[in-house]
Amino acid sequence: MKIEKFSFGIIRIDGRDYGSDVLLLPPVVKDTWWRREGHTVLTDDLVDVLVYRPTVLVVGKGASGHMRVPDSTIREVESTGTRVESYLTEEACRRFNELVEKGEKVAGAMHLTC
Repeated sequence: MKIEKFSFGIIRIDGRDYGSDVLLLPPVVKDTWWRREGHTVLTDDLVDVLVYRPTVLVVGKGASGHMRVPDSTIREVESTGTRVESYLTEEACRRFNELVEKGEKVAGAMHLTC
């Protein structure tokens, strides 16, 4: 799986464009990712990621970084053995690709707007 392009509101993954927030669980893209509290990521919003059991979860916090990943969410996810990294979405896309190329079992949670 490769993220080919990101711009505000659009992400291209393996030749297909998505216009809503996505969970990346290679080889699956879930393009219906909604968070219970909008711009805050709670552990309950990451159930699919926890089932997938990646070594790393890369979170894209939006083009301007408005989405938050509370410390409590990070602690809960990391207690399962998954490291959490979060960046502005453009950098998160680069990091996701880098980890895929290294052969890591990586998941992504990408917020595409603000």
